[in-house]
Amino acid sequence: MIMNKETLALLDLEDTIATLQNRMIDIGLTKGLTHPDTVKCSQELDIVLNHFQQLYSKRNACVGMN
Repeated sequence: MIMNKETLALLDLEDTIATLQNRMIDIGLTKGLTHPDTVKCSQELDIVLNHFQQLYSKRNACVGMN
């Protein structure tokens, strides 16, 4: 299976999302859900999720044009 740049970027972002989710859970469990470190990790995760959604939507829009 040949993967293009967009697919590889999405796979990389999926890995980053999973890592940030696990980190946020760990921080939340040890420091609490409202601790600044938990909130910061959540904000980082939001940015990555938004980037993933943009790439995913762009890729699917291009596929739909064919």
